[in-house]
Amino acid sequence: MMHRSRHPEIVLPDADRKRELRRRSRRGFLIAGLAAVGGISAYEWITKSAEENEVPWPQRGVLDINGKLAHAYLSDSHLMPTFSADRITYLKPNGDEGLKTPLDLSEWELQVTAGKNAPVIKLQLSDITALPRVEMITRFCCIEGWNAIAWWTGARFSDFTRKFYPAGQQLSSYVYMATPDEEYYVGLDMKSAMHPQTLLAYEYNGKSLTPEHGAPLRLVIPVKYGIKNIKRIGSIQFVNQRPGDYWAEEGYDWFAGL
Repeated sequence: MMHRSRHPEIVLPDADRKRELRRRSRRGFLIAGLAAVGGISAYEWITKSAEENEVPWPQRGVLDINGKLAHAYLSDSHLMPTFSADRITYLKPNGDEGLKTPLDLSEWELQVTAGKNAPVIKLQLSDITALPRVEMITRFCCIEGWNAIAWWTGARFSDFTRKFYPAGQQLSSYVYMATPDEEYYVGLDMKSAMHPQTLLAYEYNGKSLTPEHGAPLRLVIPVKYGIKNIKRIGSIQFVNQRPGDYWAEEGYDWFAGL
């Protein structure tokens, strides 16, 4: 016994079918055209908008929102993985901004401006090595997409801050670090700077830092991409306004968190 379809096929005369196909084709073309024009217009609006630090302001706004979300997520209990010594891999000394000017390590000093109206403090490497010694083997993540596992030794930035920041004075909101020639510089939010895995490192893989890896002192901050791990630190400033940052001014995310 045959059953009738509940949705019987409608057969149009040939002329009507062709008119219907032309109508649908015109409508599809119009919709596709409008979508393309809308997409092009949106792209041109974004790319031709006024720029903030080398990025059109709509894109910069998205980067800033991402940074705020990452900042809210970050905490002292949010620790990056650590590894055993047999997991150590080669870390290429990527980037030489701030390292091109010759530096006599025997004359190096760290200039610290610790708090509002505070005088500049001039420190030697011995002042850093006198702080509690911390070793960690963590992953270094480059924003280019590669990574390596390295063994670092240094002092926690939090210990450094407790030692040299004026007692009783409210902690600043940000930290600014620069190479001695000020050719490379980074800005950090204070929560990231005070994270327990943020180090002022003076050794790499059990030996003193080499010039290409940032001798005599560099920042190691595993919760952020490598662009924030400034080498050859010459000055540290505690500030209350968000400071400049080399790669943020080239269009990258200021927070640069993992």
